[in-house]
Amino acid sequence: MALPDAAPSRTLQHRRTIAVEVFARGDGLWEVDARLTDVKTRDVRLGGSVRKAGDAIHDLLLRLVIDERFNVVQAGSDARAMPYPGSCDDLGDAYGRLVGLNLMQNFRQAVRKQLGGVQGCTHLTEMSQTLPTAVVQAFAGVVLDTRGDGDEKPFQIDRCRALRADGEAVHEHFPRWFRQATVSPLADTAPSAAPSSHPPVQESTS
Repeated sequence: MALPDAAPSRTLQHRRTIAVEVFARGDGLWEVDARLTDVKTRDVRLGGSVRKAGDAIHDLLLRLVIDERFNVVQAGSDARAMPYPGSCDDLGDAYGRLVGLNLMQNFRQAVRKQLGGVQGCTHLTEMSQTLPTAVVQAFAGVVLDTRGDGDEKPFQIDRCRALRADGEAVHEHFPRWFRQATVSPLADTAPSAAPSSHPPVQESTS
């Protein structure tokens, strides 16, 4: 489907920005900072006061410390700007519940179960859903084998439509791991991948 044309007379009303940064600490652990900001182009009344146009309505930070097997070993949040001070930031250590989860094993479902609705902040919980694939990008070529030079299938194959094992991109760039779409089991001689050193991926994209 083609991108809809932007209306020439449209005017910006609201901007939400989500930025995810992943840092290597050099001790085998990594830090993931996810920040969400909401800004309006007009003055709005919130919580008994007026928030000026351009001032942040939300400025929220979620930080995870993870190991190289995608396990969350520390977690917490901070609200720098919010509509209702004293209520929005009354979360205690709610996001500390992320400790013990694995980003690649039903992480999104677990977060929704533990921190959905009134159990947490809507925006922090929603933002957390972007973290598994962001960390995969950070780990690509550093922690995860994306080249396929060894015995393991490159991590990214069969995880999106473009890089399906029977697709043209894999045929061209990863020929060793290419497989025909209709090959009988007896004729399939493609090498099997060695057991991965990383946890199995059970995370859905929903």
